[in-house]
Formats: sequence, C-alpha cells, structure tokens
Amino acid sequence: MTDLKEMLKIEAKDLDIVNLLISNPDNAQVSALTDLIEKFGGVEAINEKAKQARNPETLMQKLKEMGSPYVADLEWLMEQRDNKAFISMEDYCKNILGEDADIASIDSSKAVTLEISAMQFFPWLIAQAKQAIEKKELMPGRIIRVRNMAEQVKDDGDIMATALAMQIIGATYVESLDTRGTDGGNIHLGGGPETLSGFFGGIGQPNDYAIKWAEEYLHYYTNYGIKEVLNINSGTILLGY
Repeated sequence: MTDLKEMLKIEAKDLDIVNLLISNPDNAQVSALTDLIEKFGGVEAINEKAKQARNPETLMQKLKEMGSPYVADLEWLMEQRDNKAFISMEDYCKNILGEDADIASIDSSKAVTLEISAMQFFPWLIAQAKQAIEKKELMPGRIIRVRNMAEQVKDDGDIMATALAMQIIGATYVESLDTRGTDGGNIHLGGGPETLSGFFGGIGQPNDYAIKWAEEYLHYYTNYGIKEVLNINSGTILLGY
C-alpha cells in the first residue's frame, strides 16, 4: 500500500528551487518588495510603528485631538465591556436551552464565529452592540470591512475608531485595500459574470498592482496598526507571505 504521507513530503531539492526563486536578483517582484520594505524603514521600524499606531491610548488621543464624534461611543463601549453588559456564553446558552440545560455537555469543538460582513461605517458597530445588550444576543467576534480606505480616514477618524473598538470588544477584523482593481486597473471588473472571476481570481490584474497593494498595506499598517487585509490574487498572496 502506498504511504500517502510519504508522498506529501516536500523534498529538499524542491525547497532549494523555491529559495533560488526568492533570492534570485533577477526576480523583479521580490526585489521591488525588499526595496519597498527598506523605503518604510526596515522590518523592525515598520513593526514598531505599527505597534505604536495600534496602541489604544494612541488611537483615543488622536481621535480626541481631531474632535471625532466617535470618542463618546468608544467610551460608552468601554464602559459596557468593563461592566460586563454583554451576555456571557453560558447565560446565552441557558436562554436558548433553558436554565436546567447541561451547559458543560455542549460540544465547543464545533463552535462557529459570528461574523459581520460587511461593517462599513463605525456607527453600525455601536448599533449592533446596543442591540446585543438589549436583546441578550451574542456580539459578533469577526468583522469584515469593504469600505474605501481613504474615505474611512476622512470620515471623522472612522478608521481609527474601528481599530480601537475591535480591541475593546476583542474582535478580529480585516480591511479591503483600495488597490484591488476596482479603480479601473482590472479590465474584467465591468459587470456581469466576469466581474466575479476578475475580482476573486485576479484575472486582468496588472503585474505592478501587487507592489502597489503591498505599499498601501504598509501605509495603513504603520499609520493605523491594521494587521489584516484581504488579498485578491496570486501576486498579492505571494507578497503577503
């Protein structure tokens, strides 16, 4: 009988080929990426800037300095968290299954993550939080954002308010960068069935867009501490790794 696990092993010679591809000075994409990283100050400086930008105190201070109307909402959200206003999983289960339910017997290995897709405007999150508290619903723990990034920055600090709110409620979230072909760069995003293949498959995406995507990511990573962004094709996935 064939040992399938042995067949799945990656041979050293195959890894050598990958290393040769990455380190090849003629590899334009990798060279452009390393140049871009140096442009932003190098790996350590980039991560330190992102750490400072993501700091809750830093985000709140910037929002206060710009007079953002979202400060009050964020302070309210922190109060709700500290006062344990959101329903616990145990109490939620009792509400669904009854007070006498054996909560310990629930198979948590099959747990799911509640996700909002997409949460475009910060006030929507506050509305969701108020509803969750009032109706004793679970607060989603995963947020997807597909709003124009530049627009978020201009909208009273929406981008920073969201980054801070995610840390307050302990949720994960992902942004969608503007460099995804919807700016006219992808010739297949004209509507109809080809739109789906063009958006998700990256068909028709210009070769230089992967580097543009990486540069936009580093901008928002270092300025707002945004860790997760959607990638759109093989090129951005490669550079993301």
